[in-house]
Amino acid sequence: MTAVDGADALRQIREQPDIGLVVLDLNMPNMDGFQVLEALRNDARLRRLRTILLTSSDEMENEIRGLQLGAADYIRKPLQRDALRARIKTHVDLLQIQQALEQKLQTQGQTYELIFEQAPIGIAISFGSDPSDAEKNAYYSINPMFEQITGRSKASLLELGWARITHPDDLAQDLEQYAKLQAGEIDAYSIEKRLIRPDGSIVWVQLSVSALKIANSHQQNHIALLQDITQRKEMEQALRYNNDHDRWTGLYNRSFLERLLAEDADRTLHEKRAVVGINLVEIQSLTSRYGFQYTQKLIKKIVAALLDHCSGTRSLFCTYENRFVFYIKNYTDKQDLIRFSQEIAATLKEHLAPERIGGGISIVEINQDNAYAVEQLLKDLLIASEYAMRDAEHELGVCYYDDQLAANFARRQDIEDELIRVAASKADDGLYLHYQPVLDLKTGRICAFEALTRLHSDMLGNLSPAEFIPIAEEAKLILPIGRKIVSQALCFLKRLHESGFESVSVLINISIIQLIDHEFSRNLFQVIRDVRVNPESIGLEITESVFAADFDRINRILGVLDRAGLHVSIDDFGTGYSSFSREQDLNIKSLKIDKSFVDGIMQTDPDKTVIADIIAMAHKFDHITIAEGVEHEKQLRYLKACGCDWIQGYLVSRPLDENAALDFLARFETR
Repeated sequence: MTAVDGADALRQIREQPDIGLVVLDLNMPNMDGFQVLEALRNDARLRRLRTILLTSSDEMENEIRGLQLGAADYIRKPLQRDALRARIKTHVDLLQIQQALEQKLQTQGQTYELIFEQAPIGIAISFGSDPSDAEKNAYYSINPMFEQITGRSKASLLELGWARITHPDDLAQDLEQYAKLQAGEIDAYSIEKRLIRPDGSIVWVQLSVSALKIANSHQQNHIALLQDITQRKEMEQALRYNNDHDRWTGLYNRSFLERLLAEDADRTLHEKRAVVGINLVEIQSLTSRYGFQYTQKLIKKIVAALLDHCSGTRSLFCTYENRFVFYIKNYTDKQDLIRFSQEIAATLKEHLAPERIGGGISIVEINQDNAYAVEQLLKDLLIASEYAMRDAEHELGVCYYDDQLAANFARRQDIEDELIRVAASKADDGLYLHYQPVLDLKTGRICAFEALTRLHSDMLGNLSPAEFIPIAEEAKLILPIGRKIVSQALCFLKRLHESGFESVSVLINISIIQLIDHEFSRNLFQVIRDVRVNPESIGLEITESVFAADFDRINRILGVLDRAGLHVSIDDFGTGYSSFSREQDLNIKSLKIDKSFVDGIMQTDPDKTVIADIIAMAHKFDHITIAEGVEHEKQLRYLKACGCDWIQGYLVSRPLDENAALDFLARFETR
């Protein structure tokens, strides 16, 4: 039978006199489990009902209170069907045995003997904790299954008492409950404990003990039921191990670390504690090249090396795939943590350097502000490790999490939120372009404008592209934002041509994320058609580093753009991964010489720069050369002498808005 709440349960119990067993949830509306137990205890007819409580693993105090109020047993959630059936069967057997025993004592019938001898659970009557003998304990009786479970004979058990065969770690709890039973404070109790067999082996049992009314002069008036649960405990232990350990490395996992940090937050208030994170996310790239097994073998070697750094105050955990955490106690100071992190970096470098991959090592000290926010603590650790990787590409950087880093991350989040807003908006919404003129040194005329992205936020003010463009690329927001940039730039190009400047082009910076997007070319050509501009007046500037990813694939994409008439240029040439040997194979029309080389004209002997060599080599491949960052007449004269084709920089003009760019062009043409 089932009841919807405690009040309904009591009503049904009072109406149905044959109910003998109640499975009771402590948490119920209207009338909770404790109130039901109180009502049962205060009713003489209902007091003998056997009650099993439903509890959770963190409700030990509630379990004790329930047992004190007369409950016979408890079952912890989450419920396992087999365990629930077995527990209920045990108590049904106990009820039957108790009823049979009472009947035997009253009628001297034979039913009890049959049940007692053949019961599939161990049964002991008046089996005390202390040694005894048959003369002292006339009511002492043990069935064959009890002897089988304990591995001891009836005579041996009587001689020893149950306390001497109970595992020392479980004895105190059992003695405490037994004393309350003998004193009449409780009518029954149930515990899980370990028994020691004669050969020293351990057997886990579920023990249920209930008071018996045998004789007023007899002190050991109780019945005990014993069920072997060793197999279940082994399964629980295996499940607990799997829940607490990483499957591949065997290290304790994130869940275990979180529990440990939460527990230590109260226990170790005045102890120095910190976590050191190791982020090896780059190791995933090896799987695509060499396969999963290769990567796993490397990780196991790394874990073995990291375990050498463990000690009584340093523990290693695997928190997620290729991320690990050292939990450190009783260190000296911040410098001690940094030295330890550098030792870890040196250890990892031996394994990672040959693979040409790096990682990030982060440090977060635990204090009163973050000790109880375990999830945020580990999030801060991950954030710091990402900063460490960003600052040390293909190396092992170390980053200490502090207030400044937290502020930087918060600003980064604010910028990303702003970019999300801009990307989702149908309008440009603060995103706009400035245009820097490009001068043709051979004709002395303005031949192009480079479109430079700007962003204004009501919350953050004017943002530098050097700050928000990398964030847009990492968050993949550069795709929708890039479409807006292209649209604005082409509208300006159309305005230029409608104003009579048909020979002037617009140069647009494109990231690798945009370039390899399978819809990039189609969307670009669609905007060109919609705005109605000539593709030959459009330049696309691509940083040299993009060719490090997949040269052949990217060059094929550039070929499509080149054949459509667009002017493709390599930006920041000389600072990335391309080379003169590959330049002749590139589907490009020009090279933009990086500002660092142009600055060198002012700092060193111009004859010692490589600018002349770059220009000469580019011209051999019929590529136009563009020098950026030209700010001084000396630079201009040198570039002219070297045969540079185009220049841009503050010497020509600062970046201008659309109207100022048109005014500048008009004035320049009339000089």
